[in-house]
Amino acid sequence: MTSYIIRRILQLIPVLWAVATITFILMHMVPGGPFTQDKALPANIVAALNRRYNLDEPLWKQYLLYLWNLLHGDLGLSFRGDRDVSQLIRDGFFVTAQLGVLAFIVAAVVGLGLGIFSALNQNGVLDYVGVFFATVGAALPNFVMASFLIIIFAVKLGWFQVLGWGGPIQFSQALDPSAWEWKKMVLPVIAVSTLPAAYIARVTRASMLEVLNQDYMRTARAKGLANLTVIGRHGLKNALIPVLTVMGPIAAVLVTGSFIIETVFAIPGVGRAFVDAVARRDYAMIMGSTLFYAVIVAVANLVVDVLYAAVDPRIRYGR
Repeated sequence: MTSYIIRRILQLIPVLWAVATITFILMHMVPGGPFTQDKALPANIVAALNRRYNLDEPLWKQYLLYLWNLLHGDLGLSFRGDRDVSQLIRDGFFVTAQLGVLAFIVAAVVGLGLGIFSALNQNGVLDYVGVFFATVGAALPNFVMASFLIIIFAVKLGWFQVLGWGGPIQFSQALDPSAWEWKKMVLPVIAVSTLPAAYIARVTRASMLEVLNQDYMRTARAKGLANLTVIGRHGLKNALIPVLTVMGPIAAVLVTGSFIIETVFAIPGVGRAFVDAVARRDYAMIMGSTLFYAVIVAVANLVVDVLYAAVDPRIRYGR
């Protein structure tokens, strides 16, 4: 297992190089530049800015400088405020991670619960409820769900607040009770978690139904084992394998942030910063955020592969 993990980590190097190269090329293929505005800046100011960020160099030299800085852990400077991109990502990721982790917990609990109960009560009331939620949740984009939640629960009923994030902005505030305002956290968490919860519920239901019809399940019941033991020990573990396959990428997407939801609710996370960077053509911030997302997705996939072996003893990774 250790050698497998090391190989996967080493394989991440060419993946990150490819992501960095493709992102760099795409950024410089877009017409215009980061200092292109409706009201043109004086030529001397544009020239000074280009020198400050090495944009006056030939494209091949800019690329080599970018790779050289990456090898030293330097993601460059943001064109807005001249701040270090690594620091901007660290500051925003703490908020984004709170939203993502809470949304993933809600999605996993609701999705697994509805999927399991729907499968155990096939064609029953609980099954219809689960299928209805899975269908509606998968059909509504998160920004549409966010709009409904804001209109109903914030504007009409006044139960929740919608601007800003209710959790701590800095890690040092995490243990301060006054830094947590749950009224600001509920709606964005629900908006982000609804679609993945619906997807997990559909996959869990289909996987459980397939497992429940297997011969070894009937054999376990024939031996006199309690129904709860049969489902928990023999059914659920086997049904979780395809569920884990989808939960890994879902966790990666949620933890790295929801661009639209963070923008709608004015949450100061990585997703919102990325959207702002795209609007400003902030090359360093865009490329740094893209690399950061690539690392998170790769790590999530590795964790899923390791969990396969924990859930299914038949899966073993060679040396």
